[in-house]
Amino acid sequence: MSNEITAKAKLPAQATAEDLPVGYADLLGDLKAEIQATQIRVRRIVNTEMICHYWRLGRLILDRQEREGWGTKVVQRLSTDLRTAFPGQRGLSVRSLQYMQRMARSWPEPIVQQAVAQLPWGHVTVLLDYVEDRVTRDFYAEQAVQHGWSRNVLANMVSSQLHLRQGAAISNFDRTLPEGSDLLREITKDPYVLDFTHLGTDHAERELEDALVEHVVRFLQELGVGFAFVGRQYPLQVGRQEFRMDLLFYHLRLHRYVVIELKTGPAQPAHVGQLAFYTAVVDDKVRDPERDDATLGILIAADRDQEVVQYSLSGTTQPMAVSTYETLPPAMRELLPTGEELAKVTHDVLDAYQEQ
Repeated sequence: MSNEITAKAKLPAQATAEDLPVGYADLLGDLKAEIQATQIRVRRIVNTEMICHYWRLGRLILDRQEREGWGTKVVQRLSTDLRTAFPGQRGLSVRSLQYMQRMARSWPEPIVQQAVAQLPWGHVTVLLDYVEDRVTRDFYAEQAVQHGWSRNVLANMVSSQLHLRQGAAISNFDRTLPEGSDLLREITKDPYVLDFTHLGTDHAERELEDALVEHVVRFLQELGVGFAFVGRQYPLQVGRQEFRMDLLFYHLRLHRYVVIELKTGPAQPAHVGQLAFYTAVVDDKVRDPERDDATLGILIAADRDQEVVQYSLSGTTQPMAVSTYETLPPAMRELLPTGEELAKVTHDVLDAYQEQ
């Protein structure tokens, strides 16, 4: 009994509001304000460095093209090689590299001290797409920084030709972002920032996804039935947006592309809709209709309920150019892994991950 009393005596007492010294609340408030202010400064610094990094990439490509007389096809090869060298990083598609070139051409001098460097990448692409001249681009960049505009607000202001109504003579703008501005929120949520710094709160999720990708790719290649690996995070340009599929294969015996989406949680109806969208785009923009049959979509969900995995693989018959196991002839099904086999791969990865 005495040991129990001694152990309890060593536990720190829970302080009440009456026990706190005078001025404690003020100190706590100051510390919170300092932490929040530093977080804002760091996010702005990271974003600015990323935008300047993109400008430097565009400048390097432009200079070499002009010096060597290279054509535009070199950008396609650069995109392929860069995505191979940095498979987990976004912003290296052909379209993104072209935007970087346009940014370097639009702002020939280093941009670190200019308003455009304080904008998220999505804002920069709006300026490049919809504003013709440098002076007007600078006007909207300054306004977006001063007022903390979101991307949609910026696009609306450009569409309404604010520069003609307000005039383009701008000077002495306050470049400090309001703490709660839409611009700051877009900087903090911009996936390019997280990819650029390799920071974020999803390290464990990303590691699990990497392990799942590695095992699925190896499993399909070891089947020896015709799976050829095309790419991971394969980019699809639809309109002005870029989407990335988890995995893209080509089945040499079925003569069709195979889109595979991996989910580290339970399968949801929205995942099936996303897969249907990807397969429809691949059908229209990637496959050769004279050589390739309709694209096959497979959803692999990291769920311990094998029935859920089975329905995720074969439960959709949406008319969106999505071939499912249920709609494939038996001869074709024999050339594909079963739902149980794919579920086992997923479960093995989860088991190994949880034992760490």
